Amino acid sequence: MSETSEILGRLAALPDAELVSVLRAAVAGRPGLGPVAAALAQVAAGHAETGSPVTLDTDVVDADVVSVASDQVGGAMPVPPVPHGLPGTAAPTVTGGYSTSGVPTFDAVRDKVEQRFGTAQGMGELDQQTPAGRSVDEQWEAREKAARERLAQIRKSMQGNDSGADDK
Repeated sequence: MSETSEILGRLAALPDAELVSVLRAAVAGRPGLGPVAAALAQVAAGHAETGSPVTLDTDVVDADVVSVASDQVGGAMPVPPVPHGLPGTAAPTVTGGYSTSGVPTFDAVRDKVEQRFGTAQGMGELDQQTPAGRSVDEQWEAREKAARERLAQIRKSMQGNDSGADDK
């Protein structure tokens, strides 16, 4: 039995958790095996996807080739770093309410919210000035008045019943 087959046999006999810890220790500090280390970290955290097993005769992918991101979540598209101002540096320039990196400023967002609120409030006021809006308001007031009158009748009848029961 060769040394490699003996090592493979022993590794195959290990439980999954122990095998992951052994493999993580084996790839630690090897920059060319960074993707393997990342995959093992996901397995250890319980976030690994199950897929087809990797065999020893798998083609080796050139580490210098950058994979193309797809439209799916998790594509290999790198996220650009978020710029932040360092002490003593000029603030990023703002054009049209957006920073140079395309992020809207708080002032621009506040102005947009205030504009929408003002528009909604103005539309409500205009609705009340139209004939249809006045008609709806008049109907509402008539229903409120009728409801108050009916409630007063019910209270009066209840007071009449209570005073009659006390007399007996």
